[in-house]
Amino acid sequence: VEMAACSLKYRHSMKHVQKSVLLWYSPREMYALVTGFQDYPKFLPWCDRAEVIETHPDGVTARIHLGIAGVKHAFTTRNLNVDSDSVIMNLVDGPFSHLEGTWRFVPLQKPGQGGGATSPADSPACKVEFSLKYAFSSRPLEMVVSPVFDRIANTFVDAFVKRAEQVYGAR
Repeated sequence: VEMAACSLKYRHSMKHVQKSVLLWYSPREMYALVTGFQDYPKFLPWCDRAEVIETHPDGVTARIHLGIAGVKHAFTTRNLNVDSDSVIMNLVDGPFSHLEGTWRFVPLQKPGQGGGATSPADSPACKVEFSLKYAFSSRPLEMVVSPVFDRIANTFVDAFVKRAEQVYGAR
């Protein structure tokens, strides 16, 4: 009986990536890049395809197809979008047992600049905060996908910074 209680269930090892960066781009500009899934294959070398599955009043359900180093997988997230402020991602399906992520776009003002007539979403600069927690659904998946996905997760913010320079020009 004790042996049965000690099943061979895979123990998930949760990973957590946190990054933040200060940029001379507005919260609105960075939010537009993050929510523009259809453009991901243009600047994320590991992204084969990105599609919006369903649009909701408060966000989208999107599927990302990744392909890198011979590893091909797709995952779907339900994203809660707060215009120019945040994107909260939760796993719908994919090779994960757990996936949740948050993008925050915090407006920054130049020293001495008041809260003038412009919206905080149009501040000349912002702090981008990215957090991602994930675990794979099985040991074999973790062994195959984790090295690839770990690299993706750790370079994700850098890719959006480079994309901002391409789209909006260096600042």
